[in-house]
Amino acid sequence: MRSHKGIRTYALLLLGMAVVTVIVTSLCALIIRYRWREQITSDLSRDLEHSVIAFQDLQDERLAALERENALLAELPTLKALMTSGDDLTIQDGAVVFWDISGTDLFALANSSGRVVATYSKNPKQNSSLRDGLSAILSSHGTQYLIDGQSLYAVSLRPLYLGNDQNGTLLGYVIIGVSIERTVRQISKPTGVEATFLSGGKIVASTLAPSVQSGLAANPSLLSGTAKAPTAVQLGNTQFLAATEDLSTSASSPLQLVVLKSLEPARRSIDEMDRMVLSAGLLALVCGTILMITLSRLVTRPLEELSKGVRAFGMGDVTYRIPRHGTREMMELSDAFGRMRSEIQQANLALIESERLATIGRMASSVSHDFRHYLATIYANSEFLASDQFSVRERSEIFADIRNAVLGTTDMIESLLTFSRTGSSVRRNTELMATLLERAATLARTHPDGEKVRLETRCSNAADTRVVVDGNQIERALFNLLINACQAVQPLGSAGHILATIEMREQDVVVNVIDNGPGVADNIRDSLFEPFVSEGKQKGTGLGLTLARSIASEHGGEVTLLSSRPGETIFQMKVARDIHTHEDAPALESPIQAGEPDEKL
Repeated sequence: MRSHKGIRTYALLLLGMAVVTVIVTSLCALIIRYRWREQITSDLSRDLEHSVIAFQDLQDERLAALERENALLAELPTLKALMTSGDDLTIQDGAVVFWDISGTDLFALANSSGRVVATYSKNPKQNSSLRDGLSAILSSHGTQYLIDGQSLYAVSLRPLYLGNDQNGTLLGYVIIGVSIERTVRQISKPTGVEATFLSGGKIVASTLAPSVQSGLAANPSLLSGTAKAPTAVQLGNTQFLAATEDLSTSASSPLQLVVLKSLEPARRSIDEMDRMVLSAGLLALVCGTILMITLSRLVTRPLEELSKGVRAFGMGDVTYRIPRHGTREMMELSDAFGRMRSEIQQANLALIESERLATIGRMASSVSHDFRHYLATIYANSEFLASDQFSVRERSEIFADIRNAVLGTTDMIESLLTFSRTGSSVRRNTELMATLLERAATLARTHPDGEKVRLETRCSNAADTRVVVDGNQIERALFNLLINACQAVQPLGSAGHILATIEMREQDVVVNVIDNGPGVADNIRDSLFEPFVSEGKQKGTGLGLTLARSIASEHGGEVTLLSSRPGETIFQMKVARDIHTHEDAPALESPIQAGEPDEKL
């Protein structure tokens, strides 16, 4: 049975629904993810801006408090008395008491010329950067931040006067500072914002974990202070949204404040939203699949039944039940097919009847003339035989005419009987094609149509022409081809020449029948092998080529008109050898022996 390729309708519907669901779900997920990320990024950006403002406000309050504390220290008479001593060691020893009184993280005293005399801080590793920073603060009274290696201070500078501030004598300066990390942590804890101060590519204060700080220091846009707008940065395994504020103008060294907000909670929120959308899409896919299966089966099951009905009708089963259920369009289609089937049945019956009558008419038209001719010959010559006016020799000639008429009538009846029996089972035996061809040639030479024709057979190796065929049928087919050629060259008289050759191939055997007649008429070439076609011949039923082709087809071959032109017409018959099951069969003798090539046409 021929396999039918292609996708079924319900599978196509399911696939289309699944593709649409997946595409819509994916687009929705992408749109929601994009919009949600934009919204979260916008909210985080506002949070960062508010955090910077909150830091600045809190820092202003801290600096104001620091200024007030420093002003109180500068008014202490004991501190002024200490600064009037002018001795560095005395000032250094006495400054410890005032550092304890201030309670700050940084305390320093400088003389009236701006030279730092005493410094104290909670950072035990003091270095020259601290004194350089203090000198920068003394030279620029607007500096609010002091950088000491890995420490950052918010500082306050206050002059010491002997007398009042307007008319008194300048004794020196007092500097106090507090670590900036306190302020940063006060903002970071409630808001979840991380803050980091960078100076010269180094982190001087940060609320970030140590494993993340290295990635922050390596980011050039943050170090340069150009990323004022919130920017996404990857620090370690975590992504942050970062904004930078440049504080270099109010610090003793270049200083940047970087505030960061982790995007990890936002990412988890987005992932959760994606899972919700995908879950909804999966649920829609499952529900849609169930619904589509139900609907598609309602539509496609009647289609499948109708398809089976069409195949059954094509194989000749006109009783197959046509589906009468399904959608409205399906029922209309079934009704239309039912009407079409009935009309085709009626048309086929009418066509078969007309073809039967036409065949009978063609057969009667084809054989009636010859039958009348043969019967007239028999009748007239019978009357002559009844007369005693003819000699023995003349009676023999009359008897020969009667015999030829009887043989012609017998041959015609046999052709009709063979035509009616074609398609029945054949009885195969191992035969030599050369022998069958020679038998057919002998019969053709004795036939009235072949008496004046020179008929030759040729085979290069007659002993190697074994085939498994029905010998009688193949001999009949070869005889028909030879008689057809004899009838074609009959107008040439003794100049008529026919050559039959055998060519053995691996799978089949080929017999070519070549004549030097005028060729096949153009108007019958397309219908040459149809029954009762005999145009251009003096007599004949028109069944010879039809029977030859039918017999060759029953033996796995064919008969074709290989070429036809004035002076050369070639009919070719192919028959399957089919000798693989008869390899042990004995070799058969053939009357056709290899010898000198015959004369060519």
